[in-house]
Amino acid sequence: MRLAAALAGTARTTVVLPAGSDDGLGGFPSAAPAVSVNADDLAYVAFTSGTTGAPKAIAGTHRPLAHFFGWYATEFGIGEADRVSLLSGLAHDPLLRDVFAPLTTGGRIVIPDPDQVGTPGWLAGWMRDVGVTVAHLTPAMGQLLATGPGDTQLAALRLACFGGDVLRAGDVERLRALAPNAEAVNFYGATETPQAMGCFRLPADLAAVGAAVPVGRGIEGVDLLVVTPSGTLAGIGELGEIAVRTPYLSRGYLNDAELTAARFVSNPLAGDPADRVYRTGDLGRYRPDGAVEPAGRVDGQVKVRGFRVELGEIEAALAKHPSVGEAVVAARGEDPDRVLVAYAVPREGARIEAEALRAHLKSILPDYMVPAAFMVIAAVPLTANGKVDRRALPEPGLAATDSRRAAPRTATEEILAQIWAEVLRVESVGVDDDFFALGGHSLLATRLLARVQNALGVVVPLRALFEGPTVAELAVRVEEMRRAGLPVLPPVVPVDRGRPLPLSFAQERLWFIDRLEGGSAPYNIPAALRLTGALDVDALERALGEIVRRHEALRTVFAEVDGGAVQVIAPFAGFALPLDDLSGLHETARESEVRRRAREDVARPFDLAEGPLFRAALLRVADEEHVLLLCLHHIIGDGWSSGVLRRELSALYAAYRDGGEGDPLPPLPVQYADFAVWQREQL
Repeated sequence: MRLAAALAGTARTTVVLPAGSDDGLGGFPSAAPAVSVNADDLAYVAFTSGTTGAPKAIAGTHRPLAHFFGWYATEFGIGEADRVSLLSGLAHDPLLRDVFAPLTTGGRIVIPDPDQVGTPGWLAGWMRDVGVTVAHLTPAMGQLLATGPGDTQLAALRLACFGGDVLRAGDVERLRALAPNAEAVNFYGATETPQAMGCFRLPADLAAVGAAVPVGRGIEGVDLLVVTPSGTLAGIGELGEIAVRTPYLSRGYLNDAELTAARFVSNPLAGDPADRVYRTGDLGRYRPDGAVEPAGRVDGQVKVRGFRVELGEIEAALAKHPSVGEAVVAARGEDPDRVLVAYAVPREGARIEAEALRAHLKSILPDYMVPAAFMVIAAVPLTANGKVDRRALPEPGLAATDSRRAAPRTATEEILAQIWAEVLRVESVGVDDDFFALGGHSLLATRLLARVQNALGVVVPLRALFEGPTVAELAVRVEEMRRAGLPVLPPVVPVDRGRPLPLSFAQERLWFIDRLEGGSAPYNIPAALRLTGALDVDALERALGEIVRRHEALRTVFAEVDGGAVQVIAPFAGFALPLDDLSGLHETARESEVRRRAREDVARPFDLAEGPLFRAALLRVADEEHVLLLCLHHIIGDGWSSGVLRRELSALYAAYRDGGEGDPLPPLPVQYADFAVWQREQL
């Protein structure tokens, strides 16, 4: 009863006591139960998506869990002083790691309010306030962590373990800006290989890592094998399927001996039936240092914002709808903007409504597996050998759901509709259009609410968007919050460029580090784009020049004044794209030179006081093959900025190549310098 009294009134807690005595515990034995648990006994059953349309049940034992927890605690010094954040979903197998790893070492688990996690800036503030020292993140969760004010510092965070999806250098850059003391680690594993089986510790200098972070080598007692289709070990750089060789695998698939035999096989390199490996279905290749880097999937499985999705399972669910004759599902884009698109062929005489299909899938699948867009097609395109030609499927062209959509009626609705259209990249949005029906997802929702906060000065919780996913409903919530007397922040407005412009807090930190280290390259953000086909070099140069003119940050340097720094924005004075022709070299020497130039460019530091802090170079590899090297300093951009740059470059190049003279992109109302001034004035 004392425990019941202590729990009473806590948030979302229901206390259930057995009948039979006043304290609810009378009659129960006081001695420890005589239960014998062996290492190879079943510990849990975890479900994951299946290509046949039915989820697969994976039987996990105690042995691999105990092995991982011991290795993990020793490798990273997990102990009583650690506070580990619980960010995994309750139905997600990493929950076992997040709960039992700290408990087996005496550490403490700290749990955030799930309703607040998606609110811009909330997660970083919560981690700072509770002193999180160890965090396990998907790359998408890492991007969510970096959403919000740039002045939050996670000084206590010492270890950030990524997993669940392809990790990119930009994700690590964002983390390091937030948590300068944290070591970043990339884990690799699957539900069939309980917990992490591969590990890559990120070096201080990311220049040599590449855009996609390796999954590394096997942990203690594990080998990561890259196996060719012929069953031999792949050479350096050779593509193959990643296989996990270890005695610490799960039993296999519950009640599915055939699938277990297909995926859990004898080591093809040893010929010993007792030497068991798990075929992951992931493609990879060895790097020269022996680490394995990811290269996509063998089958139709995809990762969408950290969730492992079998497209066949969604297709099978769609086929159960009485109006659907055939169905194909494809993933479009790259994380964090990757979305699922469903293509349906109607049965003869039937009519398909997108909303009916969405409601049908929502009733039988989790939300992350419900496609963002639905398209009705006459027939599924096929390749010459009769397989589905996914590349021939039409682009979804996400748009508002009804051409007769209602226009905004109030100033708040008008602002919200404009923000929605920009975030979702559609022409216009009606006040009754559903954010998620237009292709929105949790990460886009976080971006949207951050924009709402900047434009309307109201901090709207993520839960509010899920409860009211239309412009009209969210506008009502915003006005309610205003009437409740909550603080309303003024909007960010353009400021006089003739006055000294302060740095944002994040820029100030980077400037100080640069002064301390005397100019170095760890905060360079590189990109190498391989361009195939006929290239209009003049149009490309013009497009890059327009981007530099359009974005003041790319023309900004940081001068020292009275021991501090100010932003100095240079006027646009044109842009020249240097071109080096390597096409005369032998093929092997040519590729080697391209890689050497790329590494050299990444390692070359920027001078923050002199600039420019953005550079580009073009390498001609052949008549219709070029490599574009781009690099900017983190003080003027981040991972999201790189995405904006690529999208604008694509749009501008296409316009100028086709003879366009105007600017095909909408004007920018404010620049980053305006935000820095606004931030200083508010605080």
